[in-house]
Amino acid sequence: MEIIGKIKVLNETQNIGENSFRKREVVITTDEKYPQHLLIEFTQDKCELSDNYAVGQDVKISINLRGREWINPEGVAKYFNSFQGWRIELLNTQETMSNLVPQTEPASFIDDPDNDLPF
Repeated sequence: MEIIGKIKVLNETQNIGENSFRKREVVITTDEKYPQHLLIEFTQDKCELSDNYAVGQDVKISINLRGREWINPEGVAKYFNSFQGWRIELLNTQETMSNLVPQTEPASFIDDPDNDLPF
């Protein structure tokens, strides 16, 4: 399953518990009539997937739905759901190229007085 939207929140990676369980939360805002703000968790080795992204970028995140049951002290079952991310892609490729390729001005060596080329 995939979710498409704009990154609204990009939290730092958290280390939880003695076994160093790692989790990073990302909030995506969908682009629809009634936008949704969806919390997506990246865990363990997937935390680094969102390192090269920033708030405001349009992304597509591949997720797995996770659900669990918890029995409270009164014996009543409660159910919790989460979105667990396993891949993230930037949607605006123009933005990707402008971030990866430094802007340089064209250079000409023809009119360069320090040029020792024999032509």
